[in-house]
Amino acid sequence: MQRAIRHLVAQKGKSPIVMVTCYDATMARLVDEAVDCLLVGDSLGMVIQGDESTLAVTLDQVVYHTRMVARGSTHAVVIADLPFMSYQPSVEEAVRSAGRCLKEGLAHGVKVEGGTPVLPQVRALVGYGIPVVGHLGVTPQSIHALGGYGKKGKTEAEAARLMEESLALQEAGASMLVLENVPHELAKSITARLDILTIGIGAGPHCDGQVQVFHDLFGLMPDYTPRHAKRYTEAGRTIQQAIRQYAEEVRAGTFISK
Repeated sequence: MQRAIRHLVAQKGKSPIVMVTCYDATMARLVDEAVDCLLVGDSLGMVIQGDESTLAVTLDQVVYHTRMVARGSTHAVVIADLPFMSYQPSVEEAVRSAGRCLKEGLAHGVKVEGGTPVLPQVRALVGYGIPVVGHLGVTPQSIHALGGYGKKGKTEAEAARLMEESLALQEAGASMLVLENVPHELAKSITARLDILTIGIGAGPHCDGQVQVFHDLFGLMPDYTPRHAKRYTEAGRTIQQAIRQYAEEVRAGTFISK
C-alpha cells in the first residue's frame, strides 16, 4: 500500500525513516519495498547528467524524473526536489512549480532549500495542501555563496541560526527537515527540539532518519565517494567487468544469444 507523509511523521521516536534518492522507474522498483521515502533529488544534475553542481537542473527535468519514479513505486512516499530558481523568486512561482510536481510528476510532496527567505513559500504550499520537506545546513543550490560543501553550524552563531530556522520551518508547516553536513550534536539537539522529522545526510546517527544518494550506496561511480556516503556494494565495478566480458566474447566470436 502506498504510504503518505503523515504515516512517516507518525514514526518519529518509534522507527527511523529510510530515504534514498531515485531517478527512474527501474531504480524505484529495486528499492521501493525496502525504504520509506524516495527523493527525486536535483542531485540528478550530477549523477545522471554529469554536471559539477545541481544548478542547471530544470523543473521540466524534475517533473520528468519524478513521474518515472512514481511509476516504479507502489510503497514509498515520493518527494520531488524543487530545483534552483523554481521557487525562490516568488510564492506564486513556488506554488506553480510544486503543483506541477504533484499533478504531472505524481509526487506526494516537494523539498525546498533554505530557511528564512523561503518561509512564505513554505506557508503557501502547505496552505494549498502540498506537503513540504525543508533542507538546512549545506544547501547545494547555494554552493557559490557557501563556497564549498564543508560542515555548517560549527560556530555558536551558525548553530543558533540553524536551530532558529529549523523551528521556523516547522512553524511554517514543513513535515520533514533534511539536515545536510551539520555537526552531529547540533543535529541531535535540533531533532530533540522538533516535532517534525529530521533526515540526516552527513549529520550523524541522531536524526529521525537518513538519506543517501542511490549511486553512492551501490558504488555506481567507482572512482568517487563523498565523505558522508557509505557503500554497500561495488555495482559499478561489477558492471564494468561484465561489459568487458561481453565485449571480449563478441569480438572473439564466442558470444551466443539464446
